[in-house]
Amino acid sequence: MSAPGEAGAATSRLPILFIMMTVMIDSMGIGLILPVLPDLILELNGGTLAAAAIWGGILSTSFAVMQFLCGPLLGTLSDRYGRRPVLLVSVGVMALDYLVMALAGTIWLLLGARVVAGVTAATQSTATAFLADISAPHEKAVRFGLVGASFGLGFVLGPLLGGLLGEMGTRAPFYAAAALAALNLALGWLVLPETVTDATRRAFRWRAANPLGAVRHLGRLDGVRVLLAVYFLYQLAFYVYPATWAYFTQARFGWDPGLIGVSLAVFGISMAGVQGVLIRPAQRRLGEPRMVQLGLSLCIAAFVTLAALTDGRVALALIPAAALGAVVAPSLQSLMSRATPGDEQGALQGVLTSVNAVAVILAPLVMTGTFAAFTHPAAPVYLPGAAFLLSAALVALALGLFLRCGPASG
Repeated sequence: MSAPGEAGAATSRLPILFIMMTVMIDSMGIGLILPVLPDLILELNGGTLAAAAIWGGILSTSFAVMQFLCGPLLGTLSDRYGRRPVLLVSVGVMALDYLVMALAGTIWLLLGARVVAGVTAATQSTATAFLADISAPHEKAVRFGLVGASFGLGFVLGPLLGGLLGEMGTRAPFYAAAALAALNLALGWLVLPETVTDATRRAFRWRAANPLGAVRHLGRLDGVRVLLAVYFLYQLAFYVYPATWAYFTQARFGWDPGLIGVSLAVFGISMAGVQGVLIRPAQRRLGEPRMVQLGLSLCIAAFVTLAALTDGRVALALIPAAALGAVVAPSLQSLMSRATPGDEQGALQGVLTSVNAVAVILAPLVMTGTFAAFTHPAAPVYLPGAAFLLSAALVALALGLFLRCGPASG
């Protein structure tokens, strides 16, 4: 438990604002560079657009791999040394890293900077652990929902800001991101308290600081192993949207890039609304187990419906309903946080960051591969929505696991 003074400060709005800003800037970092990335790679490396696309894939994969490797490390470090130093150092390095990307003169320096960016983006584990420290059990799902809402907002703002600032030059988005991170660092320095005390501090162990060791360790806790499997299946299925949406909507409905961008923005805003606003009354009325069941069921219905649709107007109208499935992640996080000792909250959130990173790495390969298999000229049947049917099957498996082995509804 925190000291009274610390607890009072920790539960004020400013520290939570800092956490939300940190997660939002992490999320923005993924999409911020996308609008300018082709031109920037050509500027640095020359060659063709096809070769630039290969480098773009390398940059994206390196970012996700570092998140996978470093999520448990930063979470475990925060269990030992505290949330405040890990968060402030990471945000400070993030600001400097964006500045390096703005000044990078070679593709290799840009790659190195993206590797560092992947490490700093792994601070979501520590940010979520901070919220777990300051939240009563019944508040966890709501607070974790704020993290999801911040991520959704960053998902929307990143490409929009990157595209807008990209009109001023390929380096402008990086300067803006560096300024945002520096301002957030100043806010955190002033308002962020420490929530790890001698009573909850845990010795640093390399076994818990690497992804595989951390998963094995936490998997021994009652119920956590099954919930981790459900979480992974859900995340892998849910990433069908960013992985295939642009291809699916063009093939099925003939949408142009502008309409695709608008639809993705609507989806991000809808997710932010679900996780930031709707989850609080839903948690009070239903409780986390029922929210997981309902959210997974809604995901199955949305995926199957999208796979069968032929009218783009209906698909656009369905987006807010499809986003209702976003209640699953914070509800699962809350259930796992309750089942994990107080001195391992950082390790748990680090594992969840790594699990999510694996989904980010695999989803583009699995989902676009499925899309391609059912849309190329020699396909046995033309089915642009095949990836959504695969996602429905993955979520159905997750729901079956949860109903069989997960917590009972309360």
